[in-house]
Parts: sequence; structure tokens; C-alpha cells
Amino acid sequence: MKLGFSSLALFMKSLEEMLEIATKDGFDLLELLCEGPYWPRNLLNLENKHFSNNNNISDYDDRLNKMDLDIFESYDIELMLHSPTIDLNPASMNEGIRNETSKQTKEALDLAVKIGATAITTHPGVVHRKEERIRNLTIEFSIDTLNDCQKHAEEVGVIFSVENMPNKPNYLANSPIEHKKIVEPVGSSATIDWGHANTYKNPSEYLNVHKINYFHLNDNMGEKDSHLPLGEGSADFSPNFLKHVKKGIIELNRYEDVLRSKQFLSTINK
Repeated sequence: MKLGFSSLALFMKSLEEMLEIATKDGFDLLELLCEGPYWPRNLLNLENKHFSNNNNISDYDDRLNKMDLDIFESYDIELMLHSPTIDLNPASMNEGIRNETSKQTKEALDLAVKIGATAITTHPGVVHRKEERIRNLTIEFSIDTLNDCQKHAEEVGVIFSVENMPNKPNYLANSPIEHKKIVEPVGSSATIDWGHANTYKNPSEYLNVHKINYFHLNDNMGEKDSHLPLGEGSADFSPNFLKHVKKGIIELNRYEDVLRSKQFLSTINK
């Protein structure tokens, strides 16, 4: 298994710091979370943003000013991106939100090309009403939005992957059946978040989803998506499960928990 981690655990670090840490600790993969200073639109327009002569710039802009996209060429680490999802929704009832979601997801795909990332992961969307007819409509919207992104992914040569979500009513793709219902007509690959899967009654059903590209690895007790370190919840990390994981991204909030999870996996794989 090729193993990496989400930059969520090193949020607000520079790109070079992330790559140095990943290399030092023996990781094969890095998934860059495209939120905050790593927003694709900003990174794609770095040449138009320069603050070196301004002593009053914010910490946010200072960090953005220090981003160097060429740095990725100096490291032998496979890159993935997690597209922006905060405040976005490919399944929104609001066409303007859907269009902006498509635009920002395509920008993430363009950023992937620029830095040599092989794939991006995105979310399928949320629904804020309980009626079945509304849910079905939002699924149609999600498929249309994501299919537009899939076409762009094919044009630029990057794998486009749709993630499963926790088993909560507001999330689309909160079951294996609904995940397939979105992924297959979109024609995309799938990212399986194993912590999200663990909130479903039979997580192993997610292993049958179409074209799994890679896994997000985190743990919980089966109800709340709590992103615990691996081995501290009830998720299955047995050799029988791990044989399905060709590429795994440890997705946790703290880097020390990433390292603990890496060590946990090493004991299982012996």
C-alpha cells in the first residue's frame, strides 16, 4: 500500500514545509486540501499577487505570498488534491451555487495539472429537505454538475473522484447504493472515506463501488464522523480490509495522530 496524509493535519504550513515533513517521515502520497491559502484560484494566479513591499499584510496573505508551485518538482511524492467544498454544493437548488461549484472544481483540476497531481477528490453535495422528491432532484443536479467536471478532468488528464459521505440524512452518497447512483452516471472514479463508511450499517458494501481510486483513512465509533486516529474506533483495519487499499490517505486534524496511525498500520502489515 502507498500511504500518505491530508494536508489538513498541517494546515497553514507552507507547501515546502509539508513536502519536507512528508519526505522525512517516509510517506509516498500527499493530498493537498484546497481551502484557505491553498484555494486553487489564488494559487493559479500567484504571479498577480505579490506583497513583499507591504509591511502591513495579513498573516494569510503572507503565507500565500510564500507559496511556490514549482517546489513540487523537487520532491518524489505523488500528489492528490481535495477540491474546495466549504460553502459549495454541486447539488444545490440554487443554480448559481452549482455553477460556482463547477467553476471552482475545474480550477482545482487545472491546479492539479500545474503541480503534477494525479487526481482530485470532491464531495457529491448536501440536501436540506427531507422529501424524497427533493432528494431525487438534488441527486440529478449533483450528477449534472459533476459530469461537467468529469468532462473537464478527461480533457486535462486528471482522475476525478467522488467521495462517499457519512450516514446522515443531509449528505448525498451516504450509502453505497446512493454513492454508486452518483458515481456511475458521472463516469468518475470513487474515493472511499473509510471513516464515513463506518457510519453505515455494512461498511464493506462500499468496497463494491465503481472504480475506487484511493481511500481516506480515519476512525470513529460508528455513529459520528469524529476522525479518530486509526485503531481508536470501531472501523475495520484488518489485513482483509487493507488488501483492498492500494493508495491510502490518512485524513486527521493533527499531524501527531497521522504518525500514530502510520505506526498502527505498520504493526498490522507485518
